Amino acid sequence: MLIEPGSFKRILCLCAMVLITVNVTKAQVLKKSFNWLLHHSIIDTTSPGNPSFRLYPTLAYAPETDLEIGITTLYLFQANKDTNNRISELNAFTFFTLQSQYGLWLENAIYGNKDKWFILGRTRFQRFPLLYYGIGPKAIKDHPATIDANYFVFRQRVLRNIAPNLFLGPEIDYQSLYNTIVEHHKDDPIREMPPGSNGSSNLGLGGAIVYDNRHNVLNVRKGYFAEVGLLNYSPRLGSKYGFTGINADFRNYQPVNKRDVLAFQFTGNFFTGDVPFNQMAFMGGETMMRGYYYGRYRDKNMLAAQAEYRMLPFGFSKRIGAAVFAGTAVVAPRIGDFEAKNLKLTGGAGLRYLLFPKKDIFVRLDLGVTQEGIGVYFFTGEAF
Repeated sequence: MLIEPGSFKRILCLCAMVLITVNVTKAQVLKKSFNWLLHHSIIDTTSPGNPSFRLYPTLAYAPETDLEIGITTLYLFQANKDTNNRISELNAFTFFTLQSQYGLWLENAIYGNKDKWFILGRTRFQRFPLLYYGIGPKAIKDHPATIDANYFVFRQRVLRNIAPNLFLGPEIDYQSLYNTIVEHHKDDPIREMPPGSNGSSNLGLGGAIVYDNRHNVLNVRKGYFAEVGLLNYSPRLGSKYGFTGINADFRNYQPVNKRDVLAFQFTGNFFTGDVPFNQMAFMGGETMMRGYYYGRYRDKNMLAAQAEYRMLPFGFSKRIGAAVFAGTAVVAPRIGDFEAKNLKLTGGAGLRYLLFPKKDIFVRLDLGVTQEGIGVYFFTGEAF
């Protein structure tokens, strides 16, 4: 079929218009997507009292993960949009690491109107191959075993206000370790494995009492937080192991000037009974004893303390700040077995970036240093 020259020109013009329209549409979609990501990751346009939603990628390194790539979503709100109410947070973090680890973490601290209720907890699922060094304060570093498993954690406290800043209520903790694979190092094939290394599911019920006069849990400028909780895990509740745990956490935040804060934290974990290895008290990770491998030292009992000086932000900057920190911890099989010579030390520093200026919330990049190595951590909000 022959096409007349005039018709051919019209066809070419029509094709060109279609291509231009498609390219313009793609550019508009990309521009809208970029603007949406920009306004939901860096730029805070919400007014005080209104909910805020943020989504942004993260990149970090830690001894237990190697390079870690993730996405963080953060939702902040105040009950009834009342700025006199405390800031509640829902924080979701999904990640993948070069050690073939992946998971989804959900953290929540929800305050009801006029503090009538306080719901505090976490939900985590992860496929997390971890090194197991043994139990006790003298667990050797060489030739650890590798335990690869699926791990699910659900822990919540539903607390009722019973006095100004004082909350009381039930607590539930369910932890399940399954599809476990244990690999011994070739130079240490007879390492004795602990209870729970083949997997277990344990349900704990109990209660907690909390004193909390913080206004912003992600960046506390002034105040106190204290919690004591008791949990009982029993085969009658469906637990594979029977044990009891008492957890104590005390924090103090003192303003030094308009920008700087000096923060302290003291924690204690005390377990009795047949405790599986994954639910023992242990040090390391992104919060307590930064720089130590997650679970490098573990036992039935642990005492830990840390201090941090925060410059939020620097005097010459509206968004950039920093922090320096130091910590110490010790584990023991029984409370009477704590020894000063077994204390472990950590220290470090980090940068801060003011992500939510109107809600005074920073993201942190911390470098923790120990005698066994370093860890780099990138998270929303302070470590404690």
